[in-house]
Amino acid sequence: MGSADRGRSLLLTGLMATGKTSAGRQLARRLDRTFIDTDERVELALGVPVAEIFSDRGEDVFRAAESAVLVALPPRGSVIALGGGAIVSSVNREVLREKGTLVWLDATPETLADRLGPNSTRPLLAGLDRAELEEKLRALAGARAEAYASADVRVATDGLGASETATAVLEALGWGDAT
Repeated sequence: MGSADRGRSLLLTGLMATGKTSAGRQLARRLDRTFIDTDERVELALGVPVAEIFSDRGEDVFRAAESAVLVALPPRGSVIALGGGAIVSSVNREVLREKGTLVWLDATPETLADRLGPNSTRPLLAGLDRAELEEKLRALAGARAEAYASADVRVATDGLGASETATAVLEALGWGDAT
């Protein structure tokens, strides 16, 4: 990625707990950009938390609202944490390509399970024990691998905190460590 790409919005994708929100906030501060979390935008649009949308209205309603949020994203000047499944739809991927530079944050299912902890309340993981959690994360990663691989860059976040992940993203983009 060259300097010509620096003004484009950065779109962080990956499974839950890869660091999209925490590293995204760090990146926004370092780059003096607006931070946007698409799950928060969906909650604002529908007036209820994501978990409630999934349980009461279903994943299809959530995905439709998410797609509308993606269309409204700014193509410049933002760091955007995408929902983990936002990039799965080929239509969404095309929209996101127009909106900015896609960065895939990746981590092993074991790392993600450690970060999520026991008794996760995430809609797709609620009620799973550790072994089931790792297996579900492995299955999600496999099902979404092709979509995630369409990102411009991939950054492994295993063993990294938010600040270190932000630094790794900047390095992967060839932007150095903006502070």
